[in-house]
Amino acid sequence: MQSIDLKIKNSKGIELASKLELPEENATTTYAIFAHCFTCSKNLNAVVNIAKALNAMGVAVLRFDFTGLGQSKGEFSETDFSSNVQDLIDVAEYLSKEYKAPKLMIGHSLGGAAAIYAGKQITSIEAIATIGAPSAPHHVQHLFKHSIDEIKEKGKALVELGGRPFTISKQFIDDISSTDMEQIMATLRKPILITHSPQDTTVEIKNAAEIYGFAHHSKSFISLDGADHLLTKNKYSLYVGRMIAQWVSIYIE
Repeated sequence: MQSIDLKIKNSKGIELASKLELPEENATTTYAIFAHCFTCSKNLNAVVNIAKALNAMGVAVLRFDFTGLGQSKGEFSETDFSSNVQDLIDVAEYLSKEYKAPKLMIGHSLGGAAAIYAGKQITSIEAIATIGAPSAPHHVQHLFKHSIDEIKEKGKALVELGGRPFTISKQFIDDISSTDMEQIMATLRKPILITHSPQDTTVEIKNAAEIYGFAHHSKSFISLDGADHLLTKNKYSLYVGRMIAQWVSIYIE
């Protein structure tokens, strides 16, 4: 695997820390973009493993940190779901200009929802894969439900997520509340693969059923039986990478 560190400027001029991972031996014909989970980063073990598995099957993967997260510049408190979608669009534009237009969009958790929204708008994207994605972006509110009143009253609040402090703004709450996954899926005409664990306690399996129900064919579902939300066991993340590569092969050369 050949790994290239990139600094990609988004439409606001903010540098997004990125890694483009290319298969070493095979000629790369397909480029994919990976959208990481809420408050995570491109270096989450599951993201790295999925990219590795896709690389082994000839798919190049660009993984990056959303604005204000990981090693990217900007303030997380000034971002929202829409800005995440725009980051994906900007990264796709960069790939198209500097390397090759991406054909596959992959997203984990809230990144999965963002992958659907962005994938619908990016012309070159021919297929979308989600991992533990919510059927409505506002689902993430349960992670900081005890601070919702403070956020609405003061405009923002400091909350602890995964043992780390994050400032959540009212703008973020308003933005995720205004999204409508069913409406987006009603006009999406791209193949979609939905992967989800029945044991996921962060984003329940019913979310996968709802996305599947909203989607038009071609649509596929893979159960990640026994996995947790973050795919902390390597066997699950490597499996997901291999399954995505196999699935997309019938839609993309």
